[in-house]
Amino acid sequence: MNVLVVGANGQVGKLLVNLLRDNKEHTVKAMVRKEEQADALKKMDIEVSVACLEQSVEDIAQAARGCNAIVFTAGSGRLTGYDKTLLIDLDGAVKTIEAAELIGIKRFIMVSAIQAHRRENWHEKMLPYYAAKYYADKMLEQSELTYTIIRPGGLLNEPGTGMITAADDIRSGKIPREDVANTIIQSLTEENTYYQSFDLVAGNVPIRKALTLL
Repeated sequence: MNVLVVGANGQVGKLLVNLLRDNKEHTVKAMVRKEEQADALKKMDIEVSVACLEQSVEDIAQAARGCNAIVFTAGSGRLTGYDKTLLIDLDGAVKTIEAAELIGIKRFIMVSAIQAHRRENWHEKMLPYYAAKYYADKMLEQSELTYTIIRPGGLLNEPGTGMITAADDIRSGKIPREDVANTIIQSLTEENTYYQSFDLVAGNVPIRKALTLL
């Protein structure tokens, strides 16, 4: 697959782009919002599209042309206000879904947040963020896309182990970002993840096997 990574300048996005660049089964196109971010990626021989999630559906669709899968791993970040959470994590995600539908891309992987599907377990200090994730995920589920929604736990900046726990309802846990990125890659063609959503934390089952057990 030729995979568009939306949010390629984020921490998971950067790992994902690098792993896909070296992957024998897939190619990658990175979507970033600034020219200077694009320049750094081009120096690494990575194909880049410059587009902002606050632009139009057509602009995002143009960035995605030539791809047959999209991974949405963008986020507004902790330093922005809830206005950006609404515009990026919710509306930006939905516009990307609409862009995929517009140009006929069927495969779509959404990186969400652990327990986003259960309101009663949302972190009280992050309610707007969880609400954005919840409704973006719902819109994806109601689309015509072949979706997978991955809801990772607390993200760690440490080497991945290749071992995870993936299930519909995991109340808490953490996981290295590298393992999230590798789970995304394995999910691209693992048909058992199609039309599935799951929480994801560190565990003791190899990634490929864990995905077949969902």
